[in-house]
Amino acid sequence: MAEDLKWPRAASLISNSDSEIGLLDIPAHKTSISATNAHQTPRAIREALQRFSTMSYSADLDIGQISLQDLGGIQEPEQNEDHTIATIKEANKDLLIALGGDNSITYATALGVFGEDLASAGLITLDAHHDLRDGKSNGSPVRRLIDAGLDPKRIVQIGINDFSNSPQYAKLAKDLGITVISREMVAEIGIKESCQIALRIAGSADGPIHVDLDVDVCDRSVVPACPAAAPGGISAFEIRQAARILTNHSQVLGIDITEIDASKDSEDQRTIRLGALLVLEAVTGYCSR
Repeated sequence: MAEDLKWPRAASLISNSDSEIGLLDIPAHKTSISATNAHQTPRAIREALQRFSTMSYSADLDIGQISLQDLGGIQEPEQNEDHTIATIKEANKDLLIALGGDNSITYATALGVFGEDLASAGLITLDAHHDLRDGKSNGSPVRRLIDAGLDPKRIVQIGINDFSNSPQYAKLAKDLGITVISREMVAEIGIKESCQIALRIAGSADGPIHVDLDVDVCDRSVVPACPAAAPGGISAFEIRQAARILTNHSQVLGIDITEIDASKDSEDQRTIRLGALLVLEAVTGYCSR
């Protein structure tokens, strides 16, 4: 790529220096319900940051004023969830950005973000799926967090899609008291209002909030590297808006980006590039607090 001193690349945000924002790779993939190479994704997203600048035009903000402290990566994350939790707790960041990996990382990432405040914590997911399955997989992190003590009445799921969940798990979500803002509801009220509703509910106990961006919530045409994405999901712009809106809230201390299989992306890398943009939108939200 041609270099221009007047066009700083977003990859330059990543630094070893101490910062309020931490960036951690959690390349889980071994317990995924369907085979995935999602462990290749964190590195691919970091490389894709080379393609973007540090200027948010709509926010009139140069996020180059802040750095992302590189917290490295978790080795064998499926077997080392306790290490993931401890790493995030010890980092103690105002905003922790976790690069997955499949959606199983949400369990350990959220627990690390919540720290000792699980009783007052909240969870917001952007996902086509409830993730309430039994067992330990990318289909179970929400159920596992509830089993660990997270109050399901402070869980909000945005983008739950038709024909992407079983009747049994849909009933379970309802019985548990999880707030569901379906894909159809997002179309009716808009992503901004959806996020504001989610923040009010997840943050109702004034505790920390973790945000799970399962990118398969998006329309399959914009995320070909997400195996479970279906036609008719939300747009790339809507998930970008959500990342910025949610991280602008002071109670949001963590966000993860999951379910992208870098090996399955289109030639133009549209899914990986979207993942990189979600990092930048999260930083923009934080810097606009």
